[in-house]
Amino acid sequence: MEQESVSQNLGTRIMTFTPSKEEFKDFSRYIAYMESQGAHRAGMAKVIPPKGWKPRRTYDDIDDLVIPAPIQQVVTGQSGLFTQYNIQKKPMTVHEFRRTSNLDKFCNPRYADFDELERKVWKNLTFNPPLYGADVSGTLYDPDVTEWNIGRLNTILDTVETESGIKIKGVNTPYLYFGMWKSAFAWHTEDMDLYSINYLHFGEPKSWYVVPPEHGKRLERLAKGFFPGNAQSCEAFLRHKMTLISPSILKKYGIPFEKVTQEAGQFIVTFPFGYHAGFNHGFNCAESTNFATQRWIDYGKQATLCSCRQDMVKISMDVFVRKFQPDRYKLWKAGKDNAPIDHSKPTPEATEFLKGDKTEPVKSPSEAGSEEPTTPVQEDKRSGFTLTLLLHCHSLVSPL
Repeated sequence: MEQESVSQNLGTRIMTFTPSKEEFKDFSRYIAYMESQGAHRAGMAKVIPPKGWKPRRTYDDIDDLVIPAPIQQVVTGQSGLFTQYNIQKKPMTVHEFRRTSNLDKFCNPRYADFDELERKVWKNLTFNPPLYGADVSGTLYDPDVTEWNIGRLNTILDTVETESGIKIKGVNTPYLYFGMWKSAFAWHTEDMDLYSINYLHFGEPKSWYVVPPEHGKRLERLAKGFFPGNAQSCEAFLRHKMTLISPSILKKYGIPFEKVTQEAGQFIVTFPFGYHAGFNHGFNCAESTNFATQRWIDYGKQATLCSCRQDMVKISMDVFVRKFQPDRYKLWKAGKDNAPIDHSKPTPEATEFLKGDKTEPVKSPSEAGSEEPTTPVQEDKRSGFTLTLLLHCHSLVSPL
């Protein structure tokens, strides 16, 4: 569509990064580098870790891990517009969940290419409700892993815990997600419009859709038009994570979006106000959490929050504005600091890269070995999909 090509010309294609072992050591610094290259404009990026890096020595010992509240995803709707209800089921072990996912009733169908698989997902969304082992508190990282450890990323989001002692499950602690064929995550942005990171530990791929942050308000208006009752009840009803809108509807109404598939062993990073949704191709396990940079603070200050539920995540922005934007603190307290956000502007931490600082990640041929170059690459379409990674969804259980 014309809108999609315009979006792509503006540099909103999903980028893929392949850091060297040295670059991979400093998480926040590499995120700043990614933004200096414009990765945030797409709303999502993929990161392929250096060869040989593993977060866990073996996954052979997790069969007895308990999924305390698996959910059954019952979907209603038609013509590309659906509502997903999550029904809580009794606890299951990972072994039981895997066995269930392989039953004829739940296993993925045969398909020739991604386009066919995608058609089958949207065509069969309302049949055979899958299970999703979502929001399982914990990590699969070995304790001695220091690089990109989802349990301790050491970003400014840690200020929430250090200043207040508050832990918010899945936001500043890690969550695990066990998927099966057709288990899906609905359109949403992160709590408080934070960043998220997701690592696919093992199993079948996870496919994603993302709308660039500069077009996020258009998706919100479209959703409000299609679900006026929900919009009347709550101005941020997409935060309930119950609304599924197909790519064909987005195309029809000119909402720019990209789609990517994450493979095991890859990271997906989502950026502030990047609306995303997606589905699992089969049995898999992902781990994710939220994080922040200084650029997020303006998003956090302006995030539209759910007004109808008691358990929705709300983070006080006071400490962040006071600490990182002291010159704007009085203005903000007076309710006058509400300038529009420039979605294309990278985080302040990226300044050194934009200035052409000599410390910009580079890889010499001797250092590179057989690894891919460190420069970001715009991925080619493969079976109608670019390759990239995940989503993050908290509090998936929705009251019926």
